[in-house]
Amino acid sequence: MGRRPQPHIKERLLDACADHALAHGLPDRLEPLATATGTSARMLIYHFGTRDALLRAVLGRARQRQLDTFGDLLRARPDEPYTATLDRAWTSITGPDGLPYLRMFGQLRESAEQQLWPDFRRTATTDWLGPLEDGLRSIGRPDLATLVLAVIRGLLMDLDATGDTTRTDQAFRDFLGTVEHLSSGYRRACAGQDAPAEAP
Repeated sequence: MGRRPQPHIKERLLDACADHALAHGLPDRLEPLATATGTSARMLIYHFGTRDALLRAVLGRARQRQLDTFGDLLRARPDEPYTATLDRAWTSITGPDGLPYLRMFGQLRESAEQQLWPDFRRTATTDWLGPLEDGLRSIGRPDLATLVLAVIRGLLMDLDATGDTTRTDQAFRDFLGTVEHLSSGYRRACAGQDAPAEAP
């Protein structure tokens, strides 16, 4: 009678595979993942079924880590303006903690490996709208979520293409000034400060 897959071993292998893929990129063969996990390609197939099933699981695990980490960064905090929260999130996303995710999912978008996750481009966009809407609601402008996301994504593409951190950082901070201006206008309007004076 064959052994049954053991969930705790599978989870440990998946975490180790995700660590390796984030550090080195998603491999097109099983051998690098087998080496990284201290097991064999045969045992990986035993636990995950096929190469593609394993790679999809690795992508899913890495994506969940990214959502957990960046989702927390985008969460509004009562002790700081949301534009400061966005500035801190940008610094982390484009720093050493965030770059492995950008490399991995950039590779997924641009290569034949996108067949592993055909709906990734749409999912990678819509995943972030909810957290941004929630955060921007703290300054009364959840409607700006699509604009903020588009700017972040565009500047990340610029940074990936040029490596010009100084210019893209400055561009994002200039944009945050615009967001602050828009939210200030909203707050003034809500307070009635923009209402026209009554005629005598």
